[in-house]
Amino acid sequence: MNMIDKRAWGMGLGAAVLACVAVPALFSSYWTYLAITAVVGAVIMQSYGVIVGRAGVMSLCQMSFAAIGAWVVLRLNLADAPGGFLLWLVLGGLAAVPVGVAIGLPALRIRGVNLAVVTFGFAVSTDIVLNANQFPGTTELKTLTRPGLFSGNAAYFVLTVIVFTLLALGLALFNRTRLGMSWLELRYSERAAAAHGISVARSKLAAFAISAFIAGVGGGLMAGQLGLVVSSNFAMGQSLALFAVAILIGPHNPEGAVMGGVFGAVMATILEKLRLPQDLGGMLFGLFAVFALRSGVSQTDFTRARKRERDARKLLAALADRPQEPEVTAAEAAPAPPAPAGGEPCLEVRGLTVRYGEVVALDAIDLTVPSGGVVGLIGPNGAGKSTFIAAVTGFIGGYQGTVELAGQSIDRLSPSARAGRGLRRTFQTTVIAPELTQYEYLTIGAGRRLSREEADELLDFFGCPPGEVPVSIVDVGTRRLLDVAAAIAARPKVALLDEPAAGQSAAESLKLGRRLAEVPARFGVSILLVEHDMELVRAACAQVTVLDFGHVIASGSTRDVLDDPAVMAAYLGTADVPLV
Repeated sequence: MNMIDKRAWGMGLGAAVLACVAVPALFSSYWTYLAITAVVGAVIMQSYGVIVGRAGVMSLCQMSFAAIGAWVVLRLNLADAPGGFLLWLVLGGLAAVPVGVAIGLPALRIRGVNLAVVTFGFAVSTDIVLNANQFPGTTELKTLTRPGLFSGNAAYFVLTVIVFTLLALGLALFNRTRLGMSWLELRYSERAAAAHGISVARSKLAAFAISAFIAGVGGGLMAGQLGLVVSSNFAMGQSLALFAVAILIGPHNPEGAVMGGVFGAVMATILEKLRLPQDLGGMLFGLFAVFALRSGVSQTDFTRARKRERDARKLLAALADRPQEPEVTAAEAAPAPPAPAGGEPCLEVRGLTVRYGEVVALDAIDLTVPSGGVVGLIGPNGAGKSTFIAAVTGFIGGYQGTVELAGQSIDRLSPSARAGRGLRRTFQTTVIAPELTQYEYLTIGAGRRLSREEADELLDFFGCPPGEVPVSIVDVGTRRLLDVAAAIAARPKVALLDEPAAGQSAAESLKLGRRLAEVPARFGVSILLVEHDMELVRAACAQVTVLDFGHVIASGSTRDVLDDPAVMAAYLGTADVPLV
């Protein structure tokens, strides 16, 4: 945790302690009760923060999970189960987990509005069941008894703040793990997450499970506050309203969860007590909506991003006077390294054929990347280069032919499994979560916690800014270099780089070519480079294969291939090519 995080969390914990002291001392019992409602709402908003804010999944049934938590707590209370309220609270959250996983299963196949409809359907079904069946204790009129230490409203407020704080700290620590950070990547691109070896299914189900647990705990706290609950406390309309609040405010940040709890739970009452028109709440909601549409992010994300960017720009300004690496001309570019003598095949593709109906995108392609080698794959637009990478890395199924990595077939493996075996790729268009720092993105790509020295070495080698700099302020060209660095950070057997020089100047492209030529010896990673920049290919690749309309038209040493008349014809359309 960096200094900014420590300072922010110190302020947050101080605010929690202050609230525990000030609210019971200064507020009347009625306002204390409203404060409890706000904190319980903030706990439930944290569940939205996980599934909506972090994972980017449209879930409209979080209040249904809260209802499960409340039902279990009240059922245990009715049975006078041992352990007491605090244990029942945890059990209520755990009871919601398998339901959350079951609801998350459709998310493995569908997403967006379709998934929202599925989750809202569950909320509707829960609403019907709750209206037909009363909560435990309602018929017997047996209310829930709070723990003796937290029996009064003032003390119960302290308990809700403690629970909220513990959940916030737990989520903060979890979000720093690879799985936690993978949620952000999942939110922006499932394909990129799979290419980094992240199991999309596991990440989504984990998000549903954890969010269901938190919502279940929130429902249990609500039961403790009210003594008994009714179905209207968990109506499906509330799930929809809180979802909208989550989009606008950003409850994946603790301050956003608190704002959401206040806004969603007690805003109307606060306006009434302050003798302000209720329309003011609608106006505030509308302002948040306009802001979110304009900026594309929630209020708390926007505020946090501006602070991170200000701090990062100060750091970049301090480094601006650092001596720059001299530009490299084509004449000074290092010659292509020779092919490894007797190098064993690291990646071997034989007879790869991809068809889309009657269209043959790839026709029986053979290609080998030797261990310790840098091989180029070139061709005009539409030649099939990206299709080749997508098929080899598992993003296109149903192809014909075989793909072997280190002598073992990987044809039946998913993209994430292939990445785990040591086959990484980059994409033509990078989609990196702007909230991440470069250090965090390297951690996701590497699949492990990198030491600061190792991360700095990679960033310096590829010419990226310092690791504390957030992705949101680096340019497109630097993001592509960061993508390459993340692929190499995993130390895969082979990295398939899809046009990594896009967005680079000619001089920067030549520098990248020299760096890529050094990667096998320095990092132990073989490379298949897809590029249009011929000077970059000359500088980096020992061997080149050329595709045109899904066929191999040339393959061999870089110099011989680039001087081949068929290759010149494919790129320039000027050479006389003998008819076959």
